[in-house]
Amino acid sequence: MTKPPDIESTVPKAVVSRLSLYLRELQHIVRDGSDTTSSTQLGQLLGFSDAQVRKDLAYFGQFGYPGIGYKCQELITEIKKIMGTNRAWPVVLVGMGNLGRALLGYKGFEQQGFHVVAAFEVNPKIIGTQIEGIDVYHIRNLREIVINNDVKLAIVAVPSGEAQSIAEELVQAGIDGILNFAPVTITVPDNVSAVGVDLAIELEQLSFAVVNQTQKP
Repeated sequence: MTKPPDIESTVPKAVVSRLSLYLRELQHIVRDGSDTTSSTQLGQLLGFSDAQVRKDLAYFGQFGYPGIGYKCQELITEIKKIMGTNRAWPVVLVGMGNLGRALLGYKGFEQQGFHVVAAFEVNPKIIGTQIEGIDVYHIRNLREIVINNDVKLAIVAVPSGEAQSIAEELVQAGIDGILNFAPVTITVPDNVSAVGVDLAIELEQLSFAVVNQTQKP
C-alpha cells in the first residue's frame, strides 16, 4: 500500500460519507469471516460501481493488491486513520430529553471509538443522576469537564431555541466539533466544525425519493 506524498486538503463530502459506509461494510465482512474483498464486492454491497469505490479510495492512496483485492483489516486500519477514529474520542452530550437519552443508549458510538464522558442538563430533577451509566451535570460545569477530559467533540440534543446559545458555550469551553440534532442551523467560528442531523429533513428526502420512484413510468 502506497500513499501519495500530499493528500488533498479538501475532499468532497460525499466521498467522506462513503468512506464511513466502506468502513462499516468492511467490518461486517471481517465479522463474517473473510479476510479480503474487492471494489466490485464493496460496490455491490452498497449500490455503487466498482469504479466509484476505486475513485473514492484513490483520494487517499493505493490500497489494493493485484490478484487479491483489498486486505480487509488493513483497509479498516487505513480508513480509521483517515477518519481520525484510530484513537478514542471523548464526547460530551448536551440535552437529556427523549432524544438525548436515546443517544446515550446507542452502543454504536462506543464501538467506533466515541466515548461519552458526561451529559449536561438544566433540569434540576435530572442533574446529579446517571443515565445509561453516564453522569449528568449542570451546564455550568461544562468548561471544567471539557478541559479535564480533553474533550473536542460534542453532541447537541436540545430544543431549537436553545441550540445556538449551547453551541456558543461549547465553543467557549474549547469544543472543536459539534454534532447538532436540534432542527435548526447553528453558527460557529470558522475553526469549529458543525454537522447538523435533522431527522425531519431526512424523512422529507425519503418521501421525495419514494414519491418520485412511484411516479416513474
